[in-house]
Amino acid sequence: MIILFHPRSTKPKNRRLPLSVLYLGAVLEGREEYQIVDGNADPDPWSTIEALMERGGKNPVELLGVSVMPGPQLRSAIAVCRRFREKYPRVPIVWGGYFASLYAEATLNARYVDFVVKGQGEDSLLELLEALRGSRDFSRIRGLAFKDRFGLHVHTAERPLKSPNDFPWPPYHRLDPAKYIANTFLGSRTAVHQASIGCPFRCNFCGVVPVYDREKMESPARTAAILEHLQSQYGVNAVQFYDNNFFLREEHARELAGRIAPLKLRWWCEARVDIVLGYSDDTLRKIRAAGCVMIFFGVESGSDAALRNMKKQLTSEQTLALARRIREFDIVPEYSMIFGNPADAERDVAENIAFVRRVKKVNPDVEIVVQTYVPTPQKSGAYGDVEVEFPATPDEWITDRWYPYLIRTDPELPWLPAHVKRRIRDFETVMNSRWPTTQDMRLPGWGRALLKSLSGWRYALGAYDFPGELRVAQKLVRLRQPRLESL
Repeated sequence: MIILFHPRSTKPKNRRLPLSVLYLGAVLEGREEYQIVDGNADPDPWSTIEALMERGGKNPVELLGVSVMPGPQLRSAIAVCRRFREKYPRVPIVWGGYFASLYAEATLNARYVDFVVKGQGEDSLLELLEALRGSRDFSRIRGLAFKDRFGLHVHTAERPLKSPNDFPWPPYHRLDPAKYIANTFLGSRTAVHQASIGCPFRCNFCGVVPVYDREKMESPARTAAILEHLQSQYGVNAVQFYDNNFFLREEHARELAGRIAPLKLRWWCEARVDIVLGYSDDTLRKIRAAGCVMIFFGVESGSDAALRNMKKQLTSEQTLALARRIREFDIVPEYSMIFGNPADAERDVAENIAFVRRVKKVNPDVEIVVQTYVPTPQKSGAYGDVEVEFPATPDEWITDRWYPYLIRTDPELPWLPAHVKRRIRDFETVMNSRWPTTQDMRLPGWGRALLKSLSGWRYALGAYDFPGELRVAQKLVRLRQPRLESL
């Protein structure tokens, strides 16, 4: 039997379908006995794993597969895998997912990890099982890293990316859907789906590119069929798509919109500014008619120089043009921006603040997501000549020194002085008060009006420093509301 473990990554109220282990389960379905243990839904995953191990019988556990993202999920994975290795030292532990793929060397340095699956893991898992039962020659398995009998790290050839069409549907019946269908701003029964894998662009600050440097898309017919299944079986009325680029070819987007429009779902997705800007008015109308209410765009910067250094292949004028144009189609753009370019953090923050104001002037409905630049390991020096010596083990990554890098929350960044960091935080507070997000279901109408009123003068005058009254008001209006879900 195979155990697929999805460590806890969020609070129960925020959990979504664990797609990573569902996709692995899809290739095991009907050919292997397996169990999914989801730490987001199981209050005591270790006890569940232990019970599966002790059950024994004619089909004992052969492998523990763990899907690991940076942040809280890494902490959960380490805790469980340490205990598992101590009690069941002969059962192989395999890590996959974003963390293991990016930090393969560090992952293998952990005594509780035997194999790392890098990138797409479905075929690698099947071939690894075959090798464990037979020749034990792991060198021929693409997309794998492991320790040889001398303890040396071996990295095999890269595994070519395959389309979602090449694999079976996720086995949703293996989970209790009631635990994963959420009430969000999109709809009262929101599910998640990923209709493609990878990214064909080469932005050099991004951690996706080293793992998936191309993109394979699911056919519109299959996407529509899966959504129809989720709707008919589980009453889904909204979807959040997890694709890095939900839109690429315009004909694909038009066909997809036509196929899912009859389902009358409301949905959110991610896309590139230049791709959507190049679509015809008719295509954008069809996308909106199909239920698209918000699109997340990785804008990253309002500085063309910074964008060139990032190899973003985008200009600030394109971003402004999209903000202006998409308003006509009643689709809300969500712009993610990275503040604190190491080349000149103070100037970068000033330029980005000015750019946000330009964006808001042409389209007040644009939602701004503020992030601070944090390098990824393969891309240290991505721009600003950043050089960082990253941790050598997963255990070191969860120390107080490094954990903030993983969650991108207030890490110690040598190029970001305290007063610049405070400037980013203060601006974000004022902006979010002046333009409250539509995604916050805990914020009542009177609360929105209050925050807009209190912050109006600050935003108008550019007086962002020390907005203590706004932080107090933000807490008060939310504390007075019942807790609901948001994306």
